[in-house]
Amino acid sequence: MGAAHSHSGNDGHAHGAGHAHAHAPKDFGRAFAIGVILNTAFVIVEATYGFLSGSMALVADAGHNLSDVMALLLAWAAAVAARKPATGRYTYGFKSSTILAAIANAALLFIAVGAILFETAQRLLDPQPVEGWTMIVVAGIGVVINTATALLFVRGQEDINIRGAFLHMAADALVSVGVVVAGAAILLTGRQWIDPVTSLLIIAVIGWGTWGLARDSLKMGLNAVPAGIDEKEVQGFLTSLDGVERVHDLHIWPMSTTETALTAHLVMPGGNRGDAFLASLSHDLEHRFGIHHMTVQIERTEQCAGGC
Repeated sequence: MGAAHSHSGNDGHAHGAGHAHAHAPKDFGRAFAIGVILNTAFVIVEATYGFLSGSMALVADAGHNLSDVMALLLAWAAAVAARKPATGRYTYGFKSSTILAAIANAALLFIAVGAILFETAQRLLDPQPVEGWTMIVVAGIGVVINTATALLFVRGQEDINIRGAFLHMAADALVSVGVVVAGAAILLTGRQWIDPVTSLLIIAVIGWGTWGLARDSLKMGLNAVPAGIDEKEVQGFLTSLDGVERVHDLHIWPMSTTETALTAHLVMPGGNRGDAFLASLSHDLEHRFGIHHMTVQIERTEQCAGGC
């Protein structure tokens, strides 16, 4: 029985018993800083005018934007932590902090939705006068700020943590468009109930996105096979390799929102075929399935007849 470890290096090649690391995540520190500053300022403005004008739609949007500021801060902190090197205690480094950030963001969004829903229900029972022009102007500013912030993260779509920040801000821009439309509708019709109803629609949009984020982040936290990888396809590929008779104890899990690891036992009656075999296998796993870290144990006969 032999054990072989192979980690994808920056040059895309595998290294037999050595250790190399996949590409470091891109540094979005400047984008996060700009996004946090812009959106914090806008939250203060939007919440202030929301209360002054009596618009729950503006207050709801401000609450969502506040949760997004927290989301940006968490994603930023996780991105910084993920770049830190491994230590004797944290041998994988801090890459999984990006998964924890996604779970925390989902929890924050659910809390924000509950608070906004409570206030909106009260407003539906007791509609208050709303200043339509204030809604239009403030929400219009929100469209510009949220769109500009989303554009800062366009080039990082391969990282789910960054993609989450992008989708949050893009969704905010669309929600702000909805508030603008609601303000115009109130000016045209004079019907005050349009404001809390719009707030409910905003909550529905936030809730739908939050459910998806919570589901995906919890799956990653439970070490589920990443959504873009078919475990049976990987097993079939490994089984089809020349010299491999059987594959068992196959595990595929996310190390972070950008890196995936694999461990497996390969039953090869002819024994280990050497470093060239491992290099080719590592290359194929990375380029075909997006698996960056591979550890395989090669056995001449299956060591765990009853299952490991």
